[in-house]
Amino acid sequence: MMTFTFNNVRFLCFLLILSIISCVDPSSKVKTEIGSIDFLRGDLLLCGNGQFGELKFSLSCNYETRPTFDLAVALLHSFQYSEAEKAFVKVIDQDPNCPMAYWGVAMSMYHAAWFPPTEADLIKGAQVLEIAKGLSMDEKQRDYINAIDIFYTDWEHLDHKTRAKQFELKMEALHLKYTEDVEAAIFYTLALYSTRDRVGKEYKNEEKAGKILESLFADNPNHPGIAHYIIHNYDNPVLAHKGLETARRYAKIAPTSSHAQHMPSHIFTRLGIWEESIASNLLSAESSRCYTQAAALNGSYFEELHATDYLVYAYLQQGGNVAANKQYAHIKTQHHFYPLNITAAVYPVAAIPARIALENKNWDQAAHLELQEIDLGWEQFPWQKAIHHFARGLGAAHGMDFAKAEKEIVILEDLHQKLKDQNDRSKSIQVRQVEIQIKTVQAWVAFKKKNATEALAFMQEAVALERKTSKHPITPGDVLPARELLGDLFLAMNQPKEALIAYQENLAWYPNRFNGIYGAAVAAKKSGDTQIALAHYKQLIELTKGSNSDRFEIEEANAFINSF
Repeated sequence: MMTFTFNNVRFLCFLLILSIISCVDPSSKVKTEIGSIDFLRGDLLLCGNGQFGELKFSLSCNYETRPTFDLAVALLHSFQYSEAEKAFVKVIDQDPNCPMAYWGVAMSMYHAAWFPPTEADLIKGAQVLEIAKGLSMDEKQRDYINAIDIFYTDWEHLDHKTRAKQFELKMEALHLKYTEDVEAAIFYTLALYSTRDRVGKEYKNEEKAGKILESLFADNPNHPGIAHYIIHNYDNPVLAHKGLETARRYAKIAPTSSHAQHMPSHIFTRLGIWEESIASNLLSAESSRCYTQAAALNGSYFEELHATDYLVYAYLQQGGNVAANKQYAHIKTQHHFYPLNITAAVYPVAAIPARIALENKNWDQAAHLELQEIDLGWEQFPWQKAIHHFARGLGAAHGMDFAKAEKEIVILEDLHQKLKDQNDRSKSIQVRQVEIQIKTVQAWVAFKKKNATEALAFMQEAVALERKTSKHPITPGDVLPARELLGDLFLAMNQPKEALIAYQENLAWYPNRFNGIYGAAVAAKKSGDTQIALAHYKQLIELTKGSNSDRFEIEEANAFINSF
């Protein structure tokens, strides 16, 4: 007969507790945590044939989830962020213990090349990664998780730039540790792009990233991330020529992505290849409308607006006012944009009408532009609103309505101060561009008031700022470049030789601009340099061939050419 002591009973209770714990589903806690997070779920909205490129990311978990995981990564590489998150969540629902699926959700909310995450995104990202860090994983998976986790850590106290730099350094270490890991290298280049100098023109990060990506492309010719990030890093006047071959390939790699259809036009625009830019953005806009319908959005998806801005810009450089105005007529019918709270959604609504008026030097139209109504109101968007007031101010100055022009300058100064007060280094380009706009309007007010010396000083200050400022990545170009306007001012001051220098400098940075070529032709003609004038007039005719343009400059070019 066995005698039970207190210690015997305690030991048996301990064994009983262990047996109960062992019967509990180890993933139940994870499932509970998952249920507390507002993940994006639903059917993937993939228009067309669903092709987003080819890749194999070996760190996915259950074998059955790998196709979905790889699709999610491909979507992430083409900035289809909402659909990427939904795909990663599908992996989580199938395999809640897959740490890299949580990594994917956090990466989908980072938006490395775009706008920073919202506060809600940061809270959600930190929660998602907290689940991931509690899962079992190998060393490499842990390194990936820790890399993105540092971006979400202490976000309440550390600014976006600091956390983005910390992520870049983590990704560099990961890339150097796993030298054969293609994805580690690619995501490192994306981190480099996110921490680039957004204002300056040395392009150190962009060159470094470009070299890494080019070294991977030959062995991974259909990888969407490699092609995409080459274009982003070469989207500047110095490196654009290196991205042309890639630009012509990317759309074919990921034909279902509206962003992939659009991105090549960044390089085409830099190089002044307007026909290819137009073709690229027509496809992108069509793909965006497909997504809008599939998602049942109440308004236009921002990719369509973004593509349309590039379309209008390209049409105007060919003198194609009819085509540009057709695009604008469509935009004017839209009042709801998705998502509205990002720069790319609102920018085209202000820029497109300003471009059409200013590129045609229709000063009266520019002076009387009215802002289109949008859901949230314009006060949240000082940079975009400034474009509108710049156009009005420049138009009023040329029309010698000085009271109105000076009122617009005051508004621009107020918007400039609002941008400065935000103390957001990611908006440094925007601050500079509004300052350039202020000085430009001041220059033309001074000139029209017969103060040429003051006008030239203001305009040269604007040009000096422009030389030090990169183009913002969401725009095909400023509505009018300062150097081109300096050429216009020199012509108006009857200094054609100086005008020609200004136009030629501008064309070196912004090739095949209609007004730049025409201005250079006029300046050369007035300088007595017939051969340069003839070359530019011929260039203008070639540029506008097939556009059915009604611009008077083309008639002038033909008349000059026919006089020989």
